[in-house]
Amino acid sequence: MKLLRHYFISNNLDDLDLFEKQLGKEAISPIQIHVLSNDVEGVLEHPHLYGVGSFMKLDIVRSGFIGAAVGACIFSAVLMLTQYLGWYKSGAGWVPFIFLALILFWFCVWEGGFIGIQRKNTLFGKFKQVLKDGLHVFYIDLYPSQELALQQILKLHPEVIFAGTGKADPHWLVVLNQKIGMI
Repeated sequence: MKLLRHYFISNNLDDLDLFEKQLGKEAISPIQIHVLSNDVEGVLEHPHLYGVGSFMKLDIVRSGFIGAAVGACIFSAVLMLTQYLGWYKSGAGWVPFIFLALILFWFCVWEGGFIGIQRKNTLFGKFKQVLKDGLHVFYIDLYPSQELALQQILKLHPEVIFAGTGKADPHWLVVLNQKIGMI
């Protein structure tokens, strides 16, 4: 089942808290709703609002996957060179070269994650100025069947401004989070 992420901007955390409560009454899980804000304490003061975790504010996952792709290429190159140049015939066999390839692969994954720790999540880059201005980004991952409920509730919140759509978390991740109770 495909989800679509809806972004909204507001300057009022109280209104966003009420917005989230109303969405919850329409069977939209809190796991599908998050607030991205520089006012972390303000978000924590509102029990119905779930802030974006510090891990997700960084680009660790995306950069780690890029590192894994680079590492897979290096892994393959080491093994192909070993085969092509006949290094495995040196008496030690394949084991040292497989270990070298694995070490290089994991180094690339680690390095990608390390680079990602130093960068902001690219998904939230378009809201950099909005956050700098002290506004809050409220986003919801919705199933198509939930769109109508969102439109009806949105009419009750004139201060909440629609800011576009984007790629949502995969369906399996939302279901897994609901089952194990993560937020």
